Amino acid sequence: MPDYIEIILRTFGAFFILIITTRFLGKQTLAQMTYFDFVIAITMGAIVANLAFNTHIKAYHLLLSFGIFVGITFLIAYMCLKSQKARKFFAGDPTIVIQNGKILEHNMKKMRYTLDYLNQELREKNAFDIEEVLFAILEINGTLTLLKKPQYRTVTRQDLWIASSPEYKLPIELIMDGKIIDKNLKENKITLSWLEKELKKRNLWVNDVTYGVLGANGQLYLDTYNDHLQSPIDQE
Repeated sequence: MPDYIEIILRTFGAFFILIITTRFLGKQTLAQMTYFDFVIAITMGAIVANLAFNTHIKAYHLLLSFGIFVGITFLIAYMCLKSQKARKFFAGDPTIVIQNGKILEHNMKKMRYTLDYLNQELREKNAFDIEEVLFAILEINGTLTLLKKPQYRTVTRQDLWIASSPEYKLPIELIMDGKIIDKNLKENKITLSWLEKELKKRNLWVNDVTYGVLGANGQLYLDTYNDHLQSPIDQE
């Protein structure tokens, strides 16, 4: 077999193996990574990359190595699911870096977390004054979460004693790319005649609609291909 044919086949194989394995391991591999997720990602990438183009290593050797690694990963993930100690060992613990408006320098040093990076993260969360922060926590995936002091928090409808209608379900997608999503209609007991009636009220056909969703508040939102904008903004 010519080398270029072998590389093409190995590359396709490596791609689909990686897709299947990622789905098997779960969505946590797509989220912001912990230490454990980071090791998984770089190791899987290295093995699959060699499978794709390194013809000096036999494909079945790489597949064997990849299979063993996936098995180890799945075993560790199962251990973390069952044991808090295992989760702590492989993923680590969140670290408090601000408490009651005071920076905990000792905790920051342990995490090698600089003041510049802390200030950047605070600004991204609209906290320009450290004294506004009650707690700031460096999560195990590297993100900073914070809780502001009560006097600096955003006012809610509940704070103002303003009544709000309850919502018990997620928005339901009914139309996408000019096509009705029959599955969502059936699962949510929404009739086609009702949807057609709502479209008729707006003088629309199904193929006029880019996206149609029934909100949690019961309102139907429809976005059409023709937005009827005089000067649409199309700049990046």
